[in-house]
Amino acid sequence: MLLRNIVTRGLQLRNFSYCLNPAVGLDTDARDVLTAANEFAKKEMYPKMAEWDKKGELPMDVLKKAGDMGFGAMYCNGAFGGSDLTRLQASVIFEQLSMGCVSTAAYISIHNMCAWMVDTFGSEELKGTLIPEMAKFEKLGSYCLTEPDAGSDAASIRTTATKKGDYYVVNGSKAFISGAGTSDYYFVMMKLDGGEPGAKGIICLMIPKDTEGFSFGKKEDKLGWNSQPTRILTFEDVKVPVKNQIGKDGFGFKIAMEGLNGGRVNIASCSLGAAQRSLDLAIEHLKYRKQFGKTLSEFQYNQFKLAELATKLITSRLIVRAAAEQLENNDPEKVAMCAMAKLHATDNCFEVVNGALQMFGGYGFLKDYPIQQYLRDIRVHQILEGTNEMMRLLIGRDLLTKEIFWKS
Repeated sequence: MLLRNIVTRGLQLRNFSYCLNPAVGLDTDARDVLTAANEFAKKEMYPKMAEWDKKGELPMDVLKKAGDMGFGAMYCNGAFGGSDLTRLQASVIFEQLSMGCVSTAAYISIHNMCAWMVDTFGSEELKGTLIPEMAKFEKLGSYCLTEPDAGSDAASIRTTATKKGDYYVVNGSKAFISGAGTSDYYFVMMKLDGGEPGAKGIICLMIPKDTEGFSFGKKEDKLGWNSQPTRILTFEDVKVPVKNQIGKDGFGFKIAMEGLNGGRVNIASCSLGAAQRSLDLAIEHLKYRKQFGKTLSEFQYNQFKLAELATKLITSRLIVRAAAEQLENNDPEKVAMCAMAKLHATDNCFEVVNGALQMFGGYGFLKDYPIQQYLRDIRVHQILEGTNEMMRLLIGRDLLTKEIFWKS
């Protein structure tokens, strides 16, 4: 069932008055998308998320089903197989999918970022070749910016491309690459040999998995995000056709940063889903668990704590959705807003999940209960797509370099 058909014919949404209902404030199309994603997460993801966490592999069968739903190229042009959704609708989907499995939903968000890069900056040939395959998850994509010695200082990357006729020769390495070893297409940022210094000298190339000289390190053993493999990439005299270049010379850093604006909204959306599900689980537990002759929900401390956590979740959802709309509209404030959304939502949603786990007591620490997996999976959201320290830097720079609203 394709998403663009869902928003056309509509689906019936249950009528909730629950203040944490994620459908509050959404129009009919977004509510229909939410319902479809929620049903998919409940049926295809949530029952298997613990198994995927242990197995440490992407669930290819479920990704193919996600492709059938239209989750592979959500905000790409329908002419190439994309779903033509808005950034807000995509945010709603990522929130719902992450309730089913944060790690897998987060990989889907990265894959979508790669498809968007092709759709926005790629040649017509690349769009026609890559997007239809990626939309169906027949081919998987990985975003490759970080290096062993270049994290927050992304412009200092050392991987190089030397142009020789109709191909580039690539040398270098990338680190912390999600999907590495499983993905088929790698969208790699690198310095153009002989190009301008710094960010202006970076280009983006799509490098297929089986290219000669392209190899993978060991699978990293991680705290969370275990359903998606993470490895170091190594390029040794890798020949890449010039036609595989995404965007013009010197556009690589722009592509990477614009991709991250959307990535920040998407990862923040995944944190929302983990927080929502954790609070729902905590509320069920408080109503059932008894101590000192009454249910935990009857203790005023727990009522007050729930109120605090719910408020953190709602304010996070509001700022994420505001940022998604600014990104969709290409508003001039979008960079700072996406940074604010990522900072606020990932910090606060981690506190929500941690607070919900505390309400479970010792049970929350057991792997028999899903809440510990939500905690492990969303911890990295405060690090990737730009650390939350870098988000503060971006916001502070915006505040101090732009004209203030009311001058004295």
